[in-house]
Amino acid sequence: MRQVLASSSALLLGMLLLMIGNGLQGSVLGVRGGLEGFSTFALSVVMSGYFLGFLGGSQITPHLIRRVGHVRVFAALGSFISAALIIFPTLTDPTVWTILRIILGFCFSGVYVTAESWLNNATTNDMRGKTLSAYMIVQTIGMVIAQGILSIGDPSGYILFIVPSVLVSISFAPILLSVSPTPPFETSKPMTLRRLFAVSPLGCVGMFLVGGVFGAQLGMGAVYATQAGFTLPEVSTFLAAIFIGALVFQLPIGWISDRLDRRLVILGAAGIGGVACLAGSVMGTQLYIAIGVALLAGGMASPLYSLLIAHTSDFLEPDDMAGSSGGLIFINGVGAVGGPMIAGWLMGLFGPSGYWLLQAILMLAIVGYAAWRMTRRAATPVDETAAYVAVMPSTTPVASEVAQEWAIEQAEDDAEEAEIQAALLE
Repeated sequence: MRQVLASSSALLLGMLLLMIGNGLQGSVLGVRGGLEGFSTFALSVVMSGYFLGFLGGSQITPHLIRRVGHVRVFAALGSFISAALIIFPTLTDPTVWTILRIILGFCFSGVYVTAESWLNNATTNDMRGKTLSAYMIVQTIGMVIAQGILSIGDPSGYILFIVPSVLVSISFAPILLSVSPTPPFETSKPMTLRRLFAVSPLGCVGMFLVGGVFGAQLGMGAVYATQAGFTLPEVSTFLAAIFIGALVFQLPIGWISDRLDRRLVILGAAGIGGVACLAGSVMGTQLYIAIGVALLAGGMASPLYSLLIAHTSDFLEPDDMAGSSGGLIFINGVGAVGGPMIAGWLMGLFGPSGYWLLQAILMLAIVGYAAWRMTRRAATPVDETAAYVAVMPSTTPVASEVAQEWAIEQAEDDAEEAEIQAALLE
């Protein structure tokens, strides 16, 4: 890990600052929107805008990079992010905020695509797995730090909008000054959604449902906590618990999934998350219960994302694994766009409990579908499954493809080692 930090420290520092800025803007908008008198549904539309923009950015940015290069795309999108963050407190209108959130989602997605391609180019094959782990940890730490800044700020003023704008602007320095030359940009040919569904129905349906969970969880978390009557420090603690849970449970669940039928692990993780969210829908306005539910809900949802990618890879040839990433992320993004709006609608009907109710329904739907799929197809032998690679839902197809490539390399290394051992035994 020291070698990873030494070779990619500037890139990781830049990504840390980006994640702090992104995490802070998402949280403060949920609180500030309530202070401005926005309805719950209006805020849900605002929050959905980010996921819509992110979905579009992940599809369009690769074409922009091939046309004008990494540096120009990175600088241009970063400038739009800084400008949009300053406009939020100036024009407090739901329609304007929705447009700005779409712009932010598009730009952050493009920035991540660019930075992740640089990060991939800066590491060697034997260090790729550790680099991905460091990247995931940095992402999560950035989101947690963002909630800490939220707890000491004033959402009714300008500071909490200026701070992420400054952080995003500063983040470009370590990335741009450390990277030379710009890497070649290549992505795998995407697999068609029809073929992807034929290969792994559970992977596709699960990614759509868990996308809704993420969209609701992250997009409406601050809105829920505000409606529940939490103070600002309590809101930030609640939001931080979601990301801490994602970090704590990721590796243990991944370790288990490499040793059992992955569908059982998917079913178990979704079941734990679903039951926790059901409890939250009944008692979730109590702070400590809400924090506990957030730890479990975040801790189960994030590994589910990685589990579903790994499960899909179990039924693919190595040459197709990277190409499946774009399709799975697109399906997840479509689900994420609808998540905040449905959560906002349910919160309008049932109050804060609607936030947890949607997540419970979606996670338990994964349980039901996974159980049904287990009756339709035999389990893949554990020794033939792809390696589990922890990736965050905020990653783009670039990082996901890198993760898949690393999984392929691990499988090939394991196969070679098995052949050598078999030869020695003979």
